Amino acid sequence: MRQKNTIFFIGLLVLTINLAGTSDVLAQKKKKSQKASQTVEATQPVGQDAKWKAEMYHTEAEKYFLIDDYAKAFVLYQKAIETDPSNATANFRIAQIYEKGNEPDKSILYLQKAISLDETNKFFYLELANVYTSQSNFKDAATAYETMIRKCKKTDEYLFELAAVYIYQEDYTQALKTYDLIEEKFGINEQVIAQKQKLYLKQSNLDMAISEGQKLIDAYPSEPRYTLMLAEIFISNNQPEKAIPYLEAVIAKDPGNPRALLMLADLYRKRGEVEKSNIYLNKAFAQPDLDIQPKIQVLATYIQQLPNADIESLCADLVAKVTAAHPEDARSYEIGGDYYMRISNDSLAMESYKKAIDLGSKNYNTWQSALQLELKLENTDQAVITGEKALELFPNQSGICWFLGTAYLMKKDYESASEILEQGKKLSGNNKELQSFFNAQLGDTYNNLKQYSKSDESYEAALAFDPENDHVLNNYSYFLSLRKEKLDLAKKMSTKLILKNPDNTTYLDTHAWVLYVRGELEEAKTYIEKAIAGPDISGTVIEHYGDILFKLGNVDLAVKQWQIAKGMDETSELIDKKIADRKLYE
Repeated sequence: MRQKNTIFFIGLLVLTINLAGTSDVLAQKKKKSQKASQTVEATQPVGQDAKWKAEMYHTEAEKYFLIDDYAKAFVLYQKAIETDPSNATANFRIAQIYEKGNEPDKSILYLQKAISLDETNKFFYLELANVYTSQSNFKDAATAYETMIRKCKKTDEYLFELAAVYIYQEDYTQALKTYDLIEEKFGINEQVIAQKQKLYLKQSNLDMAISEGQKLIDAYPSEPRYTLMLAEIFISNNQPEKAIPYLEAVIAKDPGNPRALLMLADLYRKRGEVEKSNIYLNKAFAQPDLDIQPKIQVLATYIQQLPNADIESLCADLVAKVTAAHPEDARSYEIGGDYYMRISNDSLAMESYKKAIDLGSKNYNTWQSALQLELKLENTDQAVITGEKALELFPNQSGICWFLGTAYLMKKDYESASEILEQGKKLSGNNKELQSFFNAQLGDTYNNLKQYSKSDESYEAALAFDPENDHVLNNYSYFLSLRKEKLDLAKKMSTKLILKNPDNTTYLDTHAWVLYVRGELEEAKTYIEKAIAGPDISGTVIEHYGDILFKLGNVDLAVKQWQIAKGMDETSELIDKKIADRKLYE
């Protein structure tokens, strides 16, 4: 921008020099010395010929001004002023050119000259006020507006700008006086009274703010909006009790006014009158004219308080009313999903979120919650479908990548899982915690792809951020035991794990298996027996128990455990062969 202005004034200078040469020729013919100048000089009145010539310069300058050729226009306006110093409009145009060239001080000089030549032209004052405002010189801008309104006809409309300038100066007293003058000239106006109320409140003059609100109510008694506005002032200034009569007056005239109903519901709840509050709240939610957004905002505040037996049934009623009133709006099902999720009704929450998605929801939290529930409910096929659609909508959201990558991992599509998880890890940026989550999943993924160096690297990166990560400690130590690698590290991690979680069946099994692989059979037997004494025993744990017993020489009891494991889930492919041959196969 600075370079552009420099080029503009270089061009202006060249053109000034050229036209100055022409001026010298004319001056020699007239035998009168003229000095080309960009300053404003006072001169004596000129004759008709000079005025005619000045008008010619001015007319030509206007042509260039209108096509934004300000350099040529500037010189011609100057010639017009030199020929007829009383040309106010030429001074005004030069001021505009300086303003466009970012030279406000010169612009002000020429505007002041224009005004001195014509005190009744409102556009001169408006331009001057504008330049002062651009410099944040609100005091002089106010003076410009004041003078214009005093000297120019039909300028009362600019009282609004004058009031705004006073507000910029934080001169609230003068702003209020100006708004009073506006009311005298234009009558009572909602926007003006609203501004006056704000200013009175800034001055901590609550009584006058209330008085202004009452004035609006008195002027328009059939307009409930003004009564509600005053009620809100009472509420926001910690006088809710005074708001209640105004709100009830609105309800008396308009029983279905949703805004008044919601406000009363909130006030009565805060007073502890829950039953009365619920009556107003249900009436409000039943109003078809009430927009869905305030309903959602109110409902969300109640949902945040769950679980709470006192309000759960109320939330259920309100959710039903919202969906009934707005059956084609995705937001009604989004809030419904949030409610059901909060009370741990996963199936209904999933149903609500799916409906919201089908209706075109673009709410990130809705998609993420749907993915979370699909994985929790082990609906991995649907989770992949939902995740892929979500990734199209939110391609830069690492959270979507985590859920989708986990879905692929659960489906045993390890190639896809690694691709999506790596993508999400990149998107997590400098968020070390999020990177740790991705590294944990990548450790599992690369292990299943038999890319063990990548798996170990991912697990170790996850533990570098969170050495207490139970998932990583368990899986990393178990997979190392299966590979019979880094067994000292495996034992260290599994030991740490069971010290933190002495009753966890899965972790006890992992530790027992690490000990088994290390040949520490008696200790392995101790921990596997602790594992099978716990709840939710899988076939893997029982099969491991049989393997440990076999290694200890108790073949009959080992075969018995294998037979028990066969009737359960999660056993190895060798279980039948072990039982048939009464031998241990690994």
